[in-house]
Amino acid sequence: MPHKFRAAARRFAPFSPAMPSRCHREGNKAGRTHRAAHRAKHRKGSIMLEIRDLHVCIGDVEVLKGIDLKIEAGETFILFGPNGSGKTTLLMTLMGFANYTVTQGQILFKGQDITHAPMYERARLGIGMSFQRPPTIHGLKTGHLVKMCAREREVDVEDLARKVNFDRFLERDVNAGFSGGEIKRSEMLQLMAQRPDLVLFDEPESGVDLENMALIGQTARQLLDGMPPASCSMKQHKARCKTSGLIITHTGYILEYVNADRGQVMYDGHLCCEARPRDILDHVSKYGYQECLRCLDSDAALGQIKEAL
Repeated sequence: MPHKFRAAARRFAPFSPAMPSRCHREGNKAGRTHRAAHRAKHRKGSIMLEIRDLHVCIGDVEVLKGIDLKIEAGETFILFGPNGSGKTTLLMTLMGFANYTVTQGQILFKGQDITHAPMYERARLGIGMSFQRPPTIHGLKTGHLVKMCAREREVDVEDLARKVNFDRFLERDVNAGFSGGEIKRSEMLQLMAQRPDLVLFDEPESGVDLENMALIGQTARQLLDGMPPASCSMKQHKARCKTSGLIITHTGYILEYVNADRGQVMYDGHLCCEARPRDILDHVSKYGYQECLRCLDSDAALGQIKEAL
C-alpha cells in the first residue's frame, strides 16, 4: 500500500522510539486542511482514472510493485521521483505500450477496464500523452499527424499551430531536426488537436529552454483547464471542465504554470508521501528523496511486526 503523508508519524510511533522523518514532522495545518477538502471533493466527484494494485514488469524485472491511485475528473496530479523509480514506466503502461507487462492489478478509465486494451483504443477513449523523447518519423508531415490526432473532428491546424508558434513546421517531417523546445511544442500541438480527457505529461520541462518553458507551461495549463468554444468564456468553461492530468516532473518548474491538486513521490516502484505538490517539492529540495526511502522502510517494518503479532 502507498505510504500516506498524513499518517506516517501515527503509524511509526507505536513501534519505535525513533523520531518520524522530517517530511512528516514538518506537516502543517494547511496540508491537513487541503487533504480534508480533497476527501470531501472525492466523495462528490467522478473518477477519471483508477489504478488498483498495479504490478508491471519489463522483461524479467518488476518495476511497478503495487500501485494504487485515483485521479478525479478535472484533477491534476503531480508525480515526483528520482530517475529509475518507475515514473515513465507507469505512463507507458497507462498508454498501452508493448514491453510493459501487467502481471497483476487493474487500470480503469472512466469506469472501463483498459488493463489489456491496445494503445489505439486508449487514445480513442480519450487518453493523450506528451513524451519525454518522442521518435522522429520520416515521411510523415507534422501537419498531417496533427489532423490524425483530431480524428473526425474539424480543426484549423494552422490556427492551432500559431498558438504554439509552430505554423512554419507543419510541412516538416515529425521531429526531424527539431530542437528540444520544438519537439515539446509539436507534442502540445498534437494534444490540442486531440483534446483528450486525460493528459499524461512525461517531464514536460526536459530539454526545454526558459523561453519555450513559458509557452509549453501555459499551453499545458490551457489543455488542463480546457479549451472553451467561441461562445463560452474561459471562466465559464473551467467551471464545467473535466480534463484530468498526470504529470511527471523532476525539477518542479511546471508547477509555476499548472493548477496542481495533489502529488505523490514514486520511489523504487512504490508510491509514498501524498501531499500538496509544492510541499513535496520543498521537502525534496531540502532533504532529497532519501526521506521517502525512510518512509517506505518504516512501512515495511510495520508490516513485518504485524505479521509477527
